[in-house]
Formats: sequence, C-alpha cells, structure tokens
Amino acid sequence: MTRIHLLPGREKSLLRRHPWIFDGAVKEKNAPVKPGETVLVCDAKDIPLALGAWSPASQLRIRIWSFDPSETVDAAFFRRRIAQAVALREKLGVLDPDGGCRLIYSESDQLPGVIVDRYADFAAVQFLSAGAELHRQTIADALLELPFINGVYERSDATVRRKENLPERCGCLAGKNIPGKIIIKENDLSFEVDLLNGQKTGFYFDLRSARAEVRRLAHGKRVLNMFSYTGGFACAALSGGAVSVTSADSSAPALEQSKRNLQLNGFTGDHQHICADVFNLLRQLEAGKEKFDLVILDPPKLIPHKGAMMRGCRAYQDLARLGYKLLAPGGILCNFSCSGAMESALFQKITADAAVEAGVNARLVRHLEQSPDHPTLLSVPETFYLKGLITVID
Repeated sequence: MTRIHLLPGREKSLLRRHPWIFDGAVKEKNAPVKPGETVLVCDAKDIPLALGAWSPASQLRIRIWSFDPSETVDAAFFRRRIAQAVALREKLGVLDPDGGCRLIYSESDQLPGVIVDRYADFAAVQFLSAGAELHRQTIADALLELPFINGVYERSDATVRRKENLPERCGCLAGKNIPGKIIIKENDLSFEVDLLNGQKTGFYFDLRSARAEVRRLAHGKRVLNMFSYTGGFACAALSGGAVSVTSADSSAPALEQSKRNLQLNGFTGDHQHICADVFNLLRQLEAGKEKFDLVILDPPKLIPHKGAMMRGCRAYQDLARLGYKLLAPGGILCNFSCSGAMESALFQKITADAAVEAGVNARLVRHLEQSPDHPTLLSVPETFYLKGLITVID
C-alpha cells in the first residue's frame, strides 16, 4: 500500500476525525497512485493515521475510509459499513417495507462519496468520488445481500463527478432490473417515483419531517407551493385539510408527476399546477394582489459554491420578501435552503431582512432540518445542509 505523508501540522483535522484531506496538505501530490486506490495516510513523522481513497484529479485529494490504519478496505469492510447504516435506520423507524429513505448518506455513514436511497425493495445509488467509483460493484453486491433489496440501480449522473474526472453513468448494477417508476408510502400517502429520470435519485427524503409539519399546519389554509417538484408538499397540505393548493415549478415533467401523485391519494380538486419560472411568477402574483395563508418556498441549491454566496443570498432574500408579500394577515411562511454553504444564522438573518423589506412583523416559531435518515456526523459539519424556517406574520 502506498504511504502518503501530510505536511507538518496538517494532521490536526484528521485527528479530529474529519475525513477530508485537500491537496495542499499532501506531501506527495503527484504520487503514482491509481484513482480510488486505498492509501495509507501518515503524518510528517511517518506515523500511520488512517486509510483513504486517492483522487488525483480533485483538490479533495483523499477521502478517509477508516481511521484505523490496520483495517482492510475490502468487501467485508463495505458490508460492515452498510450494516451499521441499516441498523441506524432501523432505530429511526424508517425502514417501512413499502416506503423509502436515505439508506446511506456518504460521510455521515463513513462511506464518503456513496449515496444510497431505498425505494421499497430497490436501491438507487450514486457514486460521487474516485474511491466510491472504484468499489461500485462491490458496494452494489453488498447492498443486494440485504434481505429487503432485490435490485440496485445506479444514478451516477451528478455534475459533482466532474471534479473527480468521472463520467456520468446510469444503469442496473445488481439484481433485478428496476422499473421506471415505483410507488412508495410516506406518512400514509402514496408517491410514484421516477427512479430513471427524476432529479437526484427521484425523491427528496430529506424533507420528510418538513412535509409532516406542513401537513400539521395546513388545515383550512390556502397554500402556495413554490418549486413544487413532484407534489410532496402539495399532498401533505391537502391531507392536512388545506382548502386549496397552488403549485408551481419550471419542470413540466415534474408537474405531470405531481398530478399523478395527487390522483394516487384521491385529491381530485382544489389544486392548481403552474409551469413557470417561479421568481417571475411570484412577482406576477404580488402584482395581482394575490394572498395565501401558507407559502412554501423550497428552491434548488442557490449557492452551489462559495463564489456564488452573494448572488445566492440575494436570491434567498428576494424569495422570502416575495413570500411575505403574498401572505394574508396571520399567514405562515415556510422557506428552505439546501445550500451547504449557507449557515443557519445567516439564513435566519436573510429571512429577517426580507420581512423588514416586505413591511411585515414576523415571528420565528420553528427551525426545520434534514430528516433523521440524513444524519449529521458531528465531526463533519458539512453533512448538515438543509435549513428551514417557519415564521408567522401579524
């Protein structure tokens, strides 16, 4: 095994069990190691510290598999890690045979670059790093050994793979061929999920807790559901007794899927779908003096990297301002940021500034975060990314 040495003093984050080593911390930057190959990470004094996957194309040069240098990264290693992840979801009570969840969440489950979503008896996987890519078939075979998985489908088409010099790849990896669409259950609601063509792996499990909260709040309310995707919040609101829901998204296929999900749950009326640029639509609704009792703003990642921070912050603030403008007296705004670069305190400040701009007095009544099947590893704060605020105006 190739030994890779850190420059003096650069082992501190590793000793705090943070699993990322950037190229600036590495002595042998041009080591003749194949992409994804396991290396032994040592400090400047040649003391072994950890085992990691080498990625010569990325600034994030090594992702740590294990902080035990004596461990072996083989098929048994991946089976153990997967078993630990499954055991946690069992404790959380999210392994419904007819449901779905995030089964493996990358660094949080000590499998950097590996994302696995479970949809009933199928698994959709993403391999986002060189190390995960090298062991993709081993991981797929280990997933197929789980008693509740009959097929493994790869959705490694995320743009982040380009940073690792990896091509996009989709297709069946193990077991039965996955059907194009699967119906899963969540909180007694049914959702048809397109695993082959949907965003990410097809469904946003990280919003499970938020959907439950919207369901609780929606009774008797007129709901505006922006960036609605396939109707998760719409179904939650209608099941909670909303009198009407207006959903908007720029994706026509997502809205068609939303319509099918509403039909699956018996919601035949009191709902409108609008295919439009959401920012423009919000301004049109404001100009038309439209009012709602509950406004949901769940945009895509508006800060993809730190260089986009200023532009993204302005966009989040603009959204919240427009949301407040559209609220009737006593209305509720539920706004989200899935940008990892956005800190919770900053998101709250942006929302507060938006309320001032909108001329409303808003009270924060609840913070929302990613659902428990997306746990935050305390040594890796980057695994916490989803921020949500529920605010009520006078």
